[in-house]
Amino acid sequence: MGLDDRDALQILRDAVDPEHGSDALIRDFYTHWFATDLTARDLFPPDMTRQRTVFARAMTWLFGELIDQRAEEPVAFLAQLGRDHRKYGVTQQHYDSMQEALLVTMRTHLGAGFTDRIADAAHEAVGLFVGVMRGAADAEQTPAYCDGTVIEHLRVTRDVSVIRLQLDQPLFYHPGQYVTVQVPQWPRRWRYLSPAIPADRSGAVEFHVRSVTGGMVSTAIVAETRVGDRWRISSPHGAMQVDRAGEDVLMVAGSTGLAPLRTLIMDMTQHGVNPRVHLFFGGRFPCDLYDLKTLWQIASSNPWLSVTPVSEYSTDPPWATDYPDPQPPRGLHVRQTGQLPEVVTRYGNWGDRQILICGSPGMVEATKAALIARGAPPERIQHDPLTD
Repeated sequence: MGLDDRDALQILRDAVDPEHGSDALIRDFYTHWFATDLTARDLFPPDMTRQRTVFARAMTWLFGELIDQRAEEPVAFLAQLGRDHRKYGVTQQHYDSMQEALLVTMRTHLGAGFTDRIADAAHEAVGLFVGVMRGAADAEQTPAYCDGTVIEHLRVTRDVSVIRLQLDQPLFYHPGQYVTVQVPQWPRRWRYLSPAIPADRSGAVEFHVRSVTGGMVSTAIVAETRVGDRWRISSPHGAMQVDRAGEDVLMVAGSTGLAPLRTLIMDMTQHGVNPRVHLFFGGRFPCDLYDLKTLWQIASSNPWLSVTPVSEYSTDPPWATDYPDPQPPRGLHVRQTGQLPEVVTRYGNWGDRQILICGSPGMVEATKAALIARGAPPERIQHDPLTD
């Protein structure tokens, strides 16, 4: 029965599900793969902990989609994954060896439970996953990545940097999309970043990076980036957008979550007619609202844009004097004090708006939950995939 055998697919889903104790299976899969294909190990960072977790979650979701007989989203996900994996140097040999290693590991861990029915479902499912990725990668004609040189590094707060690069060739992306970036301090560790300006034909690009506690790549970028560093940037992902012919817009940005929303706003300034946009920009301290001057400049000449600054605390810490003063001239809304979800929902549920939320996973989840609790339709809310 293969892919039509939901019971068999459920057994396979449970086998890879972290909630059902798949750690040993996933670890053995990578061990077997690296042992049978020595070149595969070079595709990954030294610490495989996060990679194993991400892989297990993805496999669990994919099997779940097969069980529910949904194809459109999994195929799109796998195709994008295949195109994106080109940046690692993945070859057809790697797809072959990965497929074989995964099937062998499943058979070993399920033991006598790996019946002919389970084997048929496993071969067809894994063959589908790998086939879509392989086909998308082989068909893609655009470069797998582009390189660029850091031309400016501005430390705008204690934990936020603005990094500007000149790329060797232009990178074309839609406003609101994100890319993955590899920096020289951490080869083979890619971090998601959102460009803070629309795509530039000359190859200029800007990123806003916040150092996250325990985040090796973000900490290295903020603390160690130097002019002249060479970065590698992948093809773009994501579909967050503003329907300019649609309803008015609510944007909620926490810290560097501002970057993709600012890109969308900058792109809107190139058009004569836009929906009204109300942006809440939040940080822990007033000094964390690092880009208020840019927002003031945009709002001063685009009356459809309103900006409300929000900080959790009303006063700055002593170290704020070591960094640029972000306060703009008068003209923006008065700064509000409190948590972003609470401040945003003071004004209602915004249920008649297009809603875009960007920031840390915790902030996005809390804001989304608060809006839905107030009555905002979930289908109106956009945000990028949440990652730890």
